[in-house]
Amino acid sequence: MPTALITGATAGIGAAFARRLAADAYSLVLVARDELRLTQAADQLKLRYGVNVEVLPADLGTDEGLAKVESRLRGGVDLLVNNAGFGNAGHFPHVPVADEVRMLKVHCEAVLRLTLAALPGMTERDRGAIVNVASVAAFFTRGTYSASKAWVVNFSESAANEVANPRIRIMALCPGFVRTEFHRRASMDDSSIPGFLWLKADDVVREAMRDLALGRRVSVPDLRYKAIVAVGRLVPRRLQAMVSQRIGR
Repeated sequence: MPTALITGATAGIGAAFARRLAADAYSLVLVARDELRLTQAADQLKLRYGVNVEVLPADLGTDEGLAKVESRLRGGVDLLVNNAGFGNAGHFPHVPVADEVRMLKVHCEAVLRLTLAALPGMTERDRGAIVNVASVAAFFTRGTYSASKAWVVNFSESAANEVANPRIRIMALCPGFVRTEFHRRASMDDSSIPGFLWLKADDVVREAMRDLALGRRVSVPDLRYKAIVAVGRLVPRRLQAMVSQRIGR
C-alpha cells in the first residue's frame, strides 16, 4: 500500500483528503494538534475503509511539532498533503504580530520544511507527490493570509521546476471558499459571502487528485474560481484589491 501523510487532517479539506485516499487504499499518517480528534478520525477511517492509519499529534506552529513530522517523513511516504492552516480574526495591521508570525510559520515554514523532509525519500524511490494547499486568495491582495498563500503557490511551482522529475509531482491546490470549520475557528463572519461561491471539500479533493494525476502544478478547483482567477489577472491591481476587500470581509 502507498502511504500518505496529511497535515490538518481532522476537518475540512484535510479530512476530505483522508477519506479519498483511504478509499484509494492508501495507508495514512494523520497530523493535527488535537490527539483525541485524531484518534476518533483514525478509528472511523479504519472501520470504514480497512486501511492502516497512524496518528501523529503535532503543532506545526512550534519547532518541536515540525521536527516530529519531519522525522516521520524521512521514514518515507508516497504522498504528502501540506494542508494545515488557519486565518486570523481581524485585518492587517491590527492583528497581533505573534499571530501573524505563527501564520507564516504554519503556512510557509512548515510547507518548506516538510517538503524538504519528504523529497529525499521520493528522489531515492524515483516517485512521489506533494500537494501544498494554498488558496484562490493567493492571486489577490488580502493581508498576510493571501501573501502567505501566494508564497505557497510560488514555492510549489519553483520546487517542481528545481526537482524536474515527472515522477515526483509537486502541486499547489488553490480552492475558493469551502464549507469547513475555517471561518468559525477564526471568528470570521462569512454571511457576506455569496452562496454560489461555496464549494464542498470532497469536490475540491476530487478535482485536486485529478489535476495531480494530470501533472498540473497549480490546481484551481471549479470553473467558477478558474474564471475569477482569470478575470482577476486582467483587471488593474488596485481595482482587484478593492473587490477582494469587499467580498468576505
